Amino acid sequence: MKIYTKMGDDGTTGLIGGRRVKKYDIRIETYGTVDELNSYLGVIRSKCKDYFDNGFLKKIQLTLFDICSCIATDQSDCPEKKSDSSQNISVNYKNKEKLQFADDVKDLEAEIDRISEKIPPLTNFVLPSGCEASVFSHVARTVCRRTERNIVRLSEHTFVDISIIQYINRLSDYLFILARKFNLDNGVLETFWKKNK
Repeated sequence: MKIYTKMGDDGTTGLIGGRRVKKYDIRIETYGTVDELNSYLGVIRSKCKDYFDNGFLKKIQLTLFDICSCIATDQSDCPEKKSDSSQNISVNYKNKEKLQFADDVKDLEAEIDRISEKIPPLTNFVLPSGCEASVFSHVARTVCRRTERNIVRLSEHTFVDISIIQYINRLSDYLFILARKFNLDNGVLETFWKKNK
């Protein structure tokens, strides 16, 4: 299998299922940011010395690949979400909420709780700073937030498993907690926000 196919030379790319869309299509932009996030997790792993944390980050990377696959799958057989004017809410008439990543959400929550017990409680906003692993965790956190915004935007146009949104939301929380843990583990003091006078 060649790394280049030349099929994208016309500015389109193929979804899983065969349909081709423009490379700026919202679905492409969305799974592109998931891929970007996954790459930053690889950077964090290269800086992470804790065996358990590294293994958990690898598990997240594998989950993000699964999420990419879901987002890259052609959903043209699913109806567009329609608005119920009486309540002004979105309704998916096929009710295809699969909650495929519900267990992964719980795993993230459990890990956030575990780490939170080991770090000092927050008394103020934390500036993204400290050791390399912490700083890259903060960068990944901001990419994760952008990923979440893109996924929510995509969900307004086509079906998206709600557990994907939940997972990405919890992941940004995990990355924030992990950044704090890295500084603690490396003996680096956190920098807290103070009003700039």
